[in-house]
Amino acid sequence: MRALTVFVRLLPFVLAFIWDRRRFFLVGRPRRRDEERHRRRAERLTRTLAELGPTFIKLAQVFAARADILPEPYLSAIGTLTDRVPPLPPGVAERVVREEFGRDVDEMFARFDSTPLAAASLGQVHRASLGGREVVVKVLRPGVEELVGRDLDVSFRILFVLNLLFPNHHTRAITAIVSEFSKRIHDELDFREEARNAATLRRNFQAEPRVVVPEVVSELVTRRVLVLEYVEGTRIDRLQERIASGDVVIDRLIETVVDAYIRMMLEDGVFHADPHAGNLLVDPQGRLVLLDFGMVLQVERETRRRLVDTVLAAIRQDVDGVINGFYELGILDPDVDRGTVRDAARSLMAISFRDGASPRQIQQVVERVLETFYQWPLMLPSNLVYFGRAAVLVEGIGLRYDPDFNALAVARPVLARAAARLTQGALDDPRARVTDWTLEALATVRTLRDLLRRVERDELRVRRHPRDTLEMQRFLAQQVRRALLALFAFTIALITSVVYLATRRLELLVVGLLIAFGMFLVIFLLPAHLFQNPLSFRRRWPPR
Repeated sequence: MRALTVFVRLLPFVLAFIWDRRRFFLVGRPRRRDEERHRRRAERLTRTLAELGPTFIKLAQVFAARADILPEPYLSAIGTLTDRVPPLPPGVAERVVREEFGRDVDEMFARFDSTPLAAASLGQVHRASLGGREVVVKVLRPGVEELVGRDLDVSFRILFVLNLLFPNHHTRAITAIVSEFSKRIHDELDFREEARNAATLRRNFQAEPRVVVPEVVSELVTRRVLVLEYVEGTRIDRLQERIASGDVVIDRLIETVVDAYIRMMLEDGVFHADPHAGNLLVDPQGRLVLLDFGMVLQVERETRRRLVDTVLAAIRQDVDGVINGFYELGILDPDVDRGTVRDAARSLMAISFRDGASPRQIQQVVERVLETFYQWPLMLPSNLVYFGRAAVLVEGIGLRYDPDFNALAVARPVLARAAARLTQGALDDPRARVTDWTLEALATVRTLRDLLRRVERDELRVRRHPRDTLEMQRFLAQQVRRALLALFAFTIALITSVVYLATRRLELLVVGLLIAFGMFLVIFLLPAHLFQNPLSFRRRWPPR
């Protein structure tokens, strides 16, 4: 029933997207739709995902950073999707605590507020008092593990069918995103992992006075219950009054957010991978407070080094250096035309680093760049997906308080100040480099050993690149269609000749031969692309 419910709720949107691309599915031009129609559909999609529950809410938050998969206004719509779920019934959170610790909340805490501070899709947070200090108690929703597992199974079944019917870049990318999400979501369902992540981030930011990470009460941590220090603060998207009173300076706050995420991604290698407004607070002293550490990404040292090189190339306005970084990071397919990418990158950097560039000018250039890249799909690695979410968050917060906010103008000086740390910090630690080289050498030796063993057992197979296989399938499909059409023309000519021999009616012979000859002309004169699979998608995002 769950599979049927998900399928029925999402099928209208799948069909609508297909309808945008092929008017009659098999033939016809894409249907043109105005922005208002797409905006209404995006709002309906957001409501549907919220009603489908925690799995799809979390997935929507991931897709909100994938401009290479979804166009506007769908990105903006699902980007507003937060954990819209009702709180647990009274007494359920207390029962979970009792099941985990074997004691009632009255015995453990001096005070336990039955009304939750927040009701999220996976857990619920209550405020309490423990040993004279204020804490928060986070409990996992009963049955959420089974629900997430079931929803992921349903999602993979639907994606399997979509990949069979529509084997294009977007369906493959969506499948990769869901696969990566299925690996990450299990960490969020185990609060012991979240406690370890919180302790690591708190240690990394211990010397940073502008950032606060709540302390974990380590003796009160289980798989389904987590107790943390309570930190007073205002959500980062609800600061209007504090900004108006001068209590918070938005430019300084955005600079702190950018600096914190640059440090996590490029220096520490431990990245807060669930950045949205509900997880960021500003305390009474104006410090940034990080919350919710279920999804924390470990960024490999080599990836960080490549990111650093790319960032420094961008600071120098070195277009070729940025493009080389994109190739090394796996963002661009090796088959992508470098000249076209260079032109797009040069246009983007020229206006991004120009003083006085308006957000609208930058947006127009970005749209042109993305339109160019849609011809050759971007391949965004999983770790960069979450980095992109952080960038979207920063831009959204800035535009919320300042319509003329320029995220690049704020980020440039932060990146410039961080350049020395990025080049002379932990990334250049000789001991770390020796360790990395040793691990890489061992991995290479193991790979060669396994390769030789497979050769000895005659198990070595050469695989074609999926793109080559797809091109071969297209070529064979074209030739089969040509052969069938030729066979049909020959059959018409043969039948016409037999009818002529039986009736001696010359006009029937002439008409039949003309039809057959016309079909042969169609085969040899029409462009080959007309014989391709009519169900294959054309990349026409954003839809019109």
